[in-house]
Amino acid sequence: MNSPLYSRDFKYKLSIFRSRYCTLLQGPPSKVTVSRTNVFQDSFNGIMAYQPRRSGFCDELKMPLFRQFAGEEGLDYGGVSREWFFLLSHEMLNPMYCLFQYTSNNYTLQINPASSVNPEHLHYFRFVGRVIALALFSGKFIDRGFSLPFYKQMLKKAGTLKDLELIDSEYYNSLQWILDNNIEEACLGLTFSVDAEEFGDTREYELKPGGKDIEVTEENKAEYVQLVSQWRLVKRTEAQMNAFMKGFGEILPLDSLQLFDEKELELLMIGLTEFNVDEWETSSIYKGGYTNTSKQVVWFWEVMRSWDNEKRARLLQFVTGSCRLPVGGFRELIGSNGNVQPFCIEKVGEAKMLPRSHTCFNRIDLPSYKTKAELEEKLTIAIEETEGFGLE
Repeated sequence: MNSPLYSRDFKYKLSIFRSRYCTLLQGPPSKVTVSRTNVFQDSFNGIMAYQPRRSGFCDELKMPLFRQFAGEEGLDYGGVSREWFFLLSHEMLNPMYCLFQYTSNNYTLQINPASSVNPEHLHYFRFVGRVIALALFSGKFIDRGFSLPFYKQMLKKAGTLKDLELIDSEYYNSLQWILDNNIEEACLGLTFSVDAEEFGDTREYELKPGGKDIEVTEENKAEYVQLVSQWRLVKRTEAQMNAFMKGFGEILPLDSLQLFDEKELELLMIGLTEFNVDEWETSSIYKGGYTNTSKQVVWFWEVMRSWDNEKRARLLQFVTGSCRLPVGGFRELIGSNGNVQPFCIEKVGEAKMLPRSHTCFNRIDLPSYKTKAELEEKLTIAIEETEGFGLE
């Protein structure tokens, strides 16, 4: 069996995106002046001052737009814009403002379901959507990355139970336990409703009409897990996401994103990190009988060195849930418990199986394949094609 071709050509898709959607419009230049000590609010005031035209787009923001820091003489030939996007994204995505919060791995972001503590939060999500779209339009990167389930929501793709593991591992484990065990013997007393704390109060949400009076049984527990996963991933923050996408769509057409999948969208927003494979290897650990001299482990690192940076990023996404590294690099990868969790290769499974990932533990289960070619083929299939069950 021949190894499948690496099907995604990110650079080709990016060139189509830029040529089709990122052409600077002709018109008088606009200027946004911000203070370094108030970059978030000044930028909000400047960007949100522009209103969409009949077309639905804020065309003035797609004309020459100069950013300037108050009291500084620097001309915006690209460097000022790059710094502005970096500083602004660092501020507006800061969990301190309650719009976003960290996922269980502590360095990707998701929408904070309690963002309504700020009565104007939906206006700010609309602003964040505009800024993200402007960054893509301008070919600039943001400072922080979102979770893969967030990117899937941007693409209107169904979530999966596995996605929950990336944002709340304890919640995922509890739902997986329900699927794996006889809940009638456990007498859990579950109904088709969920409780959520909001500003110190507990509020009950029905997952379906009359859900609080419908008992969860062995027969309907799969539906319950599907509905509660959908609530956790989508429904709970639907208003915020809609506001974000509204702002995004005032700069770029939403169908422009359909060129990419969620993993490519992450690369598009935060850029492609240059991975040091030597550091990656020396920072990794091995389990299940593997050591750093096991032939499958040696082959694995040889494959990593032969792959280009984009494909390495996809492997890292597959194993850890993100292509983004913490500031300290591979030595400071974080697990679901908030502690350092090194990249791990464990000997698990038969050679006919594909590698599996455990994003909570930054671990890949790597069967003991007979040849290097087979190992590379199975790795490629795993990062290209594996997916959990979908949610409607």
